Amino acid sequence: MAQIATDRPASVATVANPGPLGLCGFALTTFVLSSVNAGLLTGATDIKMVIGLALFYGGIAQLLAGMWEFRSGNTFGATAFTSYGAFWLAVGYSVQNNLIPSHTAFAFFLLGWTIFTGLMLLGSLRINMALIAVFALLFLTFLALALAEFGLGSALGQIGGWLGILTAIAAWYAALAGIIGLPVYPRS
Repeated sequence: MAQIATDRPASVATVANPGPLGLCGFALTTFVLSSVNAGLLTGATDIKMVIGLALFYGGIAQLLAGMWEFRSGNTFGATAFTSYGAFWLAVGYSVQNNLIPSHTAFAFFLLGWTIFTGLMLLGSLRINMALIAVFALLFLTFLALALAEFGLGSALGQIGGWLGILTAIAAWYAALAGIIGLPVYPRS
Protein backbone atom coordinates (compact mmCIF):
# COMPACT_ATOMS: atom_id res chain seq x y z
CA MET A 1 0.00 0.00 0.00
CA ALA A 2 1.33 3.43 -0.91
CA GLN A 3 2.10 5.76 1.92
CA ILE A 4 0.58 9.26 1.80
CA ALA A 5 3.00 12.01 2.64
CA THR A 6 1.59 14.03 5.51
CA ASP A 7 4.68 15.95 6.55
CA ARG A 8 4.64 18.42 3.66
CA PRO A 9 4.28 22.03 4.70
CA ALA A 10 0.90 23.48 3.85
CA SER A 11 1.07 25.88 0.97
CA VAL A 12 0.70 29.44 2.13
CA ALA A 13 -0.90 31.96 -0.15
CA THR A 14 0.88 35.28 0.02
CA VAL A 15 -0.88 38.59 -0.31
CA ALA A 16 0.88 41.83 -1.08
CA ASN A 17 0.38 44.68 1.38
CA PRO A 18 -3.09 46.02 0.53
CA GLY A 19 -2.61 49.12 2.71
CA PRO A 20 -1.23 51.44 0.02
CA LEU A 21 -4.10 50.56 -2.34
CA GLY A 22 -6.69 51.29 0.33
CA LEU A 23 -4.98 54.51 1.36
CA CYS A 24 -4.69 55.72 -2.24
CA GLY A 25 -8.36 54.98 -2.97
CA PHE A 26 -9.32 56.82 0.18
CA ALA A 27 -6.95 59.75 -0.49
CA LEU A 28 -7.97 60.48 -4.08
CA THR A 29 -11.69 60.26 -3.39
CA THR A 30 -11.33 62.40 -0.27
CA PHE A 31 -9.24 64.94 -2.18
CA VAL A 32 -11.83 65.43 -4.93
CA LEU A 33 -14.85 65.68 -2.60
CA SER A 34 -12.91 67.93 -0.23
CA SER A 35 -12.01 70.21 -3.14
CA VAL A 36 -15.75 70.69 -3.68
CA ASN A 37 -16.33 71.29 0.05
CA ALA A 38 -13.42 73.76 0.25
CA GLY A 39 -14.90 75.77 -2.61
CA LEU A 40 -12.15 74.99 -5.14
CA LEU A 41 -14.70 73.39 -7.50
CA THR A 42 -17.63 75.76 -7.64
CA GLY A 43 -19.78 74.55 -10.53
CA ALA A 44 -23.31 73.48 -9.67
CA THR A 45 -22.63 69.94 -10.88
CA ASP A 46 -18.97 69.57 -9.82
CA ILE A 47 -20.05 67.20 -7.02
CA LYS A 48 -20.88 64.65 -9.73
CA MET A 49 -17.13 64.26 -10.36
CA VAL A 50 -16.81 62.36 -7.11
CA ILE A 51 -19.47 59.74 -7.93
CA GLY A 52 -17.28 57.48 -10.08
CA LEU A 53 -14.39 57.75 -7.64
CA ALA A 54 -16.65 57.08 -4.66
CA LEU A 55 -18.17 53.99 -6.23
CA PHE A 56 -15.06 52.43 -7.75
CA TYR A 57 -11.77 53.64 -6.28
CA GLY A 58 -12.84 54.87 -2.86
CA GLY A 59 -15.58 52.25 -2.68
CA ILE A 60 -14.86 48.94 -4.41
CA ALA A 61 -11.03 49.13 -4.48
CA GLN A 62 -10.91 50.14 -0.83
CA LEU A 63 -13.42 47.43 0.10
CA LEU A 64 -11.20 44.88 -1.65
CA ALA A 65 -8.16 46.21 0.22
CA GLY A 66 -10.12 45.66 3.42
CA MET A 67 -10.84 42.05 2.49
CA TRP A 68 -7.15 41.48 1.71
CA GLU A 69 -6.28 42.99 5.08
CA PHE A 70 -8.54 40.36 6.67
CA ARG A 71 -6.64 37.72 4.71
CA SER A 72 -3.30 39.05 5.96
CA GLY A 73 -4.52 39.11 9.58
CA ASN A 74 -4.62 42.90 10.00
CA THR A 75 -7.82 43.60 11.93
CA PHE A 76 -7.24 47.37 12.07
CA GLY A 77 -6.63 47.67 8.31
CA ALA A 78 -9.52 45.33 7.52
CA THR A 79 -11.92 47.32 9.68
CA ALA A 80 -10.74 50.69 8.36
CA PHE A 81 -10.65 49.90 4.64
CA THR A 82 -13.86 47.86 4.61
CA SER A 83 -15.72 50.53 6.58
CA TYR A 84 -14.49 53.53 4.60
CA GLY A 85 -14.98 51.60 1.35
CA ALA A 86 -18.60 51.11 2.38
CA PHE A 87 -18.77 54.81 3.35
CA TRP A 88 -17.71 55.83 -0.15
CA LEU A 89 -20.14 53.40 -1.76
CA ALA A 90 -22.95 54.89 0.34
CA VAL A 91 -21.94 58.47 -0.47
CA GLY A 92 -21.54 57.77 -4.19
CA TYR A 93 -24.85 55.94 -4.40
CA SER A 94 -26.67 58.61 -2.37
CA VAL A 95 -25.29 61.51 -4.42
CA GLN A 96 -25.91 59.72 -7.73
CA ASN A 97 -29.52 58.96 -6.83
CA ASN A 98 -30.25 62.18 -4.93
CA LEU A 99 -31.00 60.24 -1.73
CA ILE A 100 -29.85 62.71 0.92
CA PRO A 101 -33.21 63.85 2.38
CA SER A 102 -32.05 66.81 4.46
CA HIS A 103 -29.03 68.57 5.94
CA THR A 104 -29.97 67.25 9.38
CA ALA A 105 -30.16 63.65 8.17
CA PHE A 106 -26.77 64.00 6.48
CA ALA A 107 -25.42 65.65 9.65
CA PHE A 108 -26.32 62.55 11.68
CA PHE A 109 -24.72 60.37 9.00
CA LEU A 110 -21.52 62.42 9.31
CA LEU A 111 -21.72 62.45 13.11
CA GLY A 112 -21.81 58.65 13.09
CA TRP A 113 -18.69 58.61 10.93
CA THR A 114 -17.07 61.13 13.27
CA ILE A 115 -17.62 58.76 16.18
CA PHE A 116 -16.33 55.75 14.22
CA THR A 117 -13.29 57.75 13.11
CA GLY A 118 -12.61 58.69 16.74
CA LEU A 119 -12.48 54.99 17.56
CA MET A 120 -10.13 54.35 14.66
CA LEU A 121 -7.96 57.28 15.81
CA LEU A 122 -7.60 55.58 19.19
CA GLY A 123 -6.64 52.35 17.43
CA SER A 124 -4.06 54.15 15.28
CA LEU A 125 -2.21 55.36 18.38
CA ARG A 126 -0.55 51.95 18.56
CA ILE A 127 0.50 51.84 14.90
CA ASN A 128 2.44 54.82 13.53
CA MET A 129 2.53 58.59 13.23
CA ALA A 130 1.40 58.62 9.59
CA LEU A 131 -1.86 56.85 10.43
CA ILE A 132 -2.34 58.94 13.56
CA ALA A 133 -2.16 62.04 11.33
CA VAL A 134 -4.64 60.55 8.83
CA PHE A 135 -7.20 59.64 11.48
CA ALA A 136 -6.77 62.85 13.52
CA LEU A 137 -7.30 64.98 10.42
CA LEU A 138 -10.20 62.80 9.25
CA PHE A 139 -11.85 63.10 12.67
CA LEU A 140 -11.63 66.90 12.46
CA THR A 141 -12.89 66.80 8.86
CA PHE A 142 -15.99 64.78 9.75
CA LEU A 143 -16.63 66.92 12.82
CA ALA A 144 -16.47 70.19 10.87
CA LEU A 145 -18.68 68.82 8.09
CA ALA A 146 -21.23 67.42 10.57
CA LEU A 147 -21.42 70.73 12.44
CA ALA A 148 -21.90 72.57 9.14
CA GLU A 149 -24.74 70.22 8.17
CA PHE A 150 -26.35 70.81 11.58
CA GLY A 151 -26.53 74.48 10.53
CA LEU A 152 -23.71 75.90 12.64
CA GLY A 153 -22.20 77.82 9.74
CA SER A 154 -21.28 77.19 6.14
CA ALA A 155 -17.70 78.26 6.95
CA LEU A 156 -17.37 75.00 8.89
CA GLY A 157 -18.15 73.12 5.67
CA GLN A 158 -15.37 74.97 3.89
CA ILE A 159 -12.98 74.34 6.80
CA GLY A 160 -14.00 70.67 6.61
CA GLY A 161 -13.06 70.74 2.94
CA TRP A 162 -9.59 72.09 3.66
CA LEU A 163 -9.13 69.57 6.49
CA GLY A 164 -10.17 66.84 4.05
CA ILE A 165 -7.51 67.97 1.59
CA LEU A 166 -4.92 67.74 4.39
CA THR A 167 -6.31 64.29 5.26
CA ALA A 168 -5.84 63.17 1.65
CA ILE A 169 -2.24 64.42 1.62
CA ALA A 170 -1.51 62.55 4.87
CA ALA A 171 -3.11 59.38 3.44
CA TRP A 172 -1.04 59.65 0.26
CA TYR A 173 2.08 60.01 2.39
CA ALA A 174 1.17 56.92 4.42
CA ALA A 175 0.51 55.03 1.15
CA LEU A 176 3.88 56.09 -0.25
CA ALA A 177 5.55 54.97 2.96
CA GLY A 178 3.99 51.55 2.51
CA ILE A 179 5.00 51.36 -1.14
CA ILE A 180 8.65 52.37 -0.79
CA GLY A 181 9.33 51.52 2.85
CA LEU A 182 9.84 54.98 4.34
CA PRO A 183 10.71 54.87 8.03
CA VAL A 184 7.30 55.84 9.42
CA TYR A 185 6.60 52.23 10.37
CA PRO A 186 6.53 51.48 13.28
CA ARG A 187 6.14 54.44 15.60
CA SER A 188 8.30 54.42 18.72
